[in-house]
This record gives sequence, structure tokens and C-alpha cells, in this order.
Amino acid sequence: MHDAERLAGFLRNAVRVSVFTGAGISTESGIPDFRSPGGVWSKMQPIYFQDFVASRDARRESWNRVFNRTAGWTGASPNAGHFAVADLVGIGKVSGIITQNVDNLHQDSGVPESQVIEIHGNASYATCLDCRTRYEFEALRPAWEQDRDLTCKTCGGLLKSATISFGQAMPEDRMMKAEAEALSCDLMLVLGSSLVVYPAAGLPLLAKQNGAKLVIVNREETDQDRYADLVLHAEIGPLLSAASTLVKASL
Repeated sequence: MHDAERLAGFLRNAVRVSVFTGAGISTESGIPDFRSPGGVWSKMQPIYFQDFVASRDARRESWNRVFNRTAGWTGASPNAGHFAVADLVGIGKVSGIITQNVDNLHQDSGVPESQVIEIHGNASYATCLDCRTRYEFEALRPAWEQDRDLTCKTCGGLLKSATISFGQAMPEDRMMKAEAEALSCDLMLVLGSSLVVYPAAGLPLLAKQNGAKLVIVNREETDQDRYADLVLHAEIGPLLSAASTLVKASL
């Protein structure tokens, strides 16, 4: 049986699908992953949260990376995989997306923001570390160009890209929402995650332990393959597009 037909079979039989995405779905849009050779952290050292808060120089470097797009996380377009997920959301098959990615591509592909749970934040805007007020980057560019520290107009707190940095606490509200999503599904579909970064990587196992089927699509093996009901090593865009087309044709 063709891989797309096997995947489509799991999708057809599911009532409520949760999708868990990692860097692998976005590399097909030209966004680098984090840890592989040529990935983001092989080219530059991460800036730890404690250093960002304590050091103006660290903050300046962090903002330089934002405005120069050094990490390459923004400015790309959704690919076939993102659009296939959006199609599955649109027909009511997928209830929610839990993503480790910070690139905003699920929303850009047409998924309502309310159905995307960004457990590692979002690299396309900034927030105040104190009052959580949102700021668009272009509104902050003049202050950055004048070498000023970027602070909140509302409370004076430090502004930071809305990503979760190393050493920064995971957002409890988003993790609780992600856990609820994992516990509510009868199929957890993992797309492009190496499943090594915890606590996020524990969510597919949580779904499996709660009785859901587990399907993993990733170019390389993961530590959770042995728990999965189906493992496919394939490019996500073509495979998921074909499977989504089969599912829609059967409705």
C-alpha cells in the first residue's frame, strides 16, 4: 500500500486529530532547523534568557538578529505540508495544531490562530516581559536604529521577541492547552519533529497513553518510533498533500 493511502486510512478512521509539528515541516519552506549541521545553532550561539535580561549587550545582539533576520525564522511562505494541514483543519478533521515552530506559517497557511498552540512562542512579533503587551517589529525599528533599549510604553518592561529562549520558563497556559489537546484526540499526527525536546516531546506520548493512535512522519528515526502505530520516513509536503486529497475525496 502506498504511504499516502496508509496515512489517509488513519486520518479517515479518526474523529479528532491533533497535529504536532516540528522544524521538519518548515525546512521545506527554506527555514533552517535548530540542531542539525547547517542548522541555526551550528551557525550562532543561542542567547540565554538570563543573559538577555541582565545584559544590554546581549539584548542588542538579540535584536540585531531579529532585524537582520539572522536566524532565518521569518520571511518564508507556507509549503504544501502547511496547506495540507490547513485543509484538514478546514474540513473539521484536525481539531488543533501543537507546534514547536516559531515561524507563524500555520497561521499564514490559513489556520485560525485559536487552533494553533505555539509552545515555543512566535518569532514574528515582540512582547513585553512584564505586561505581555504585543508589539510589531516595524514599530520598534526606529528605536533599534537609534541604539535605544527597547522597552514597553505601557509599563516600562523589557521587550523581547515572543519566542521562548533557552532558560526561559515555558508558558504554563499554552502547555496546559497543549496537554488538553493531546488528551482529547484519538489520533496524534507528528510531522517533522525529532521528539527530543521536552516537555514538548512528551505530548505525543501523553496522547498515546490516553488511547490515541500515534503516527509519526519524519525524515529520520525518532526515539518514539517504537510506540507509534505508523512511522513514515518521507517528505511531509507531498505525502500529506496526497493523503489530504484522499481523505477529502472520501467525504
